[in-house]
Amino acid sequence: MSATSGPAADDARRDAAPSAPAPSAPDHVEPAAAPRPAEPEDGSRAEVAPARRRRLVATLVGLAAVTLVLDQATKAWALAGLDEGVRHPVLGDLLGLQLLFNPGAALGLATGTTWLLTVVAITVVVVIIRVSRRLGSTGWTIALGLLLGGALGNLVDRLIRDPGVFMGHVVDFIAYGDLFVGNVADIAIVAAAGLLMLLSLMGVRLDGTRERREEPATDGAAADGDGDATGGGRADG
Repeated sequence: MSATSGPAADDARRDAAPSAPAPSAPDHVEPAAAPRPAEPEDGSRAEVAPARRRRLVATLVGLAAVTLVLDQATKAWALAGLDEGVRHPVLGDLLGLQLLFNPGAALGLATGTTWLLTVVAITVVVVIIRVSRRLGSTGWTIALGLLLGGALGNLVDRLIRDPGVFMGHVVDFIAYGDLFVGNVADIAIVAAAGLLMLLSLMGVRLDGTRERREEPATDGAAADGDGDATGGGRADG
């Protein structure tokens, strides 16, 4: 018997041949990794974590409270133990204790605008409270805590002391040579101002990020530019 040939035989052989098993799906498929957020081009960081912000705000409030209590306690001591206008040397002529009632600002300025200084102090307190919600820097926290405590210390005097509300005279008792007489609140305010200036020079922002400074061109880039200019000159010649 001869073998079957032709198209019918080829179809029969293909049907009889075992078919290859279809590939089975894997039992476990790894989920695709979530894309990482792009880094900001201005060098800023992501949003400050709420827990860290709460700690910074608590530090600011605590530092302001300590400054306020220390300021008012030393003023109460000065009122009880010092006579107005009488100087008590501490470090010779450099530092002394002398009770004074200041209706104006430091160095005896603005003595006729006590109410305006009160408004300025209230404004400073409100601004600090508002910006504290964006805190992300420890340095800014310390500076604003000192500034808030100092502003509140002198504001309390202007609100509760004679001659009346908004017109009260600030209690000063720390005499710096023959320059001026201040108090603990003034020390906190000056320290805060110095720290804020330093943070600004360092480029540290309120939220803890740093300003990106433009980098000067590298020597290689400058050399390439010189080479291109030289080459262009030869081509023109």
